[in-house]
Amino acid sequence: MHADPGIEVSLAKGFFITFEGGEGAGKSTQMRLLAEALSARGYRVLTTREPGGSVGAEAVRHVLLSGAAESFGVRMEAILFAAARSDHVEEVIRPALEQGTIVLCDRFMDSSRVYQGVTGNLEPAFVETLERVAVNGVIPDCTIIFDLPASVGLERARRRAANDSPDRFEKEQLETHEKRREAFLDIAAADPERCRVVDANRPPIVIAAEVLSLVEALLPLEGRPQPSNAEATS
Repeated sequence: MHADPGIEVSLAKGFFITFEGGEGAGKSTQMRLLAEALSARGYRVLTTREPGGSVGAEAVRHVLLSGAAESFGVRMEAILFAAARSDHVEEVIRPALEQGTIVLCDRFMDSSRVYQGVTGNLEPAFVETLERVAVNGVIPDCTIIFDLPASVGLERARRRAANDSPDRFEKEQLETHEKRREAFLDIAAADPERCRVVDANRPPIVIAAEVLSLVEALLPLEGRPQPSNAEATS
């Protein structure tokens, strides 16, 4: 169902959806497709990413993905990710949600739990404290975890990068990436109300249809586009 052209739907308090998964899982593609589908239905949609998404966070993104902070250790990387997330939340995500926008974010707090917590071997209490300060109460309404074998995801990521050098995380060993895959699935199992796991080893159009279906089922009824009289009587 599509809203009438030119009609914008605003939710009472916005809706926050995060996209998670390993390298090459197709998060960015699926976020774009969902944004297009929701916009066509009249929703106000904002797409963003982590690390980054705000002016301050984008500056930190370069430091993190270039590997410039790697020599300082995973603890310092986690602190930088948290600083970037805090700026992103307060400058971009929270204001958009307060305006009734659907916010779609490529990676968020679960990536830190997996990358710095599980495979970075940081203490859970340290990771949890950083998360609590960084998100400051802004928790995703829905997290979609795109799941596929790490070997498939890495091959996709390397094809996508073409002649570019792999980033700080893409260059790590297959075993590490597979461990991250399992960690994302563990998060989903522990928080089934928030998380949805989607098989990412299928054609993008098939995945996009499933993602749109599950998201539409979760959106607040009072904010959904209403059918026109013609649609209601057809």
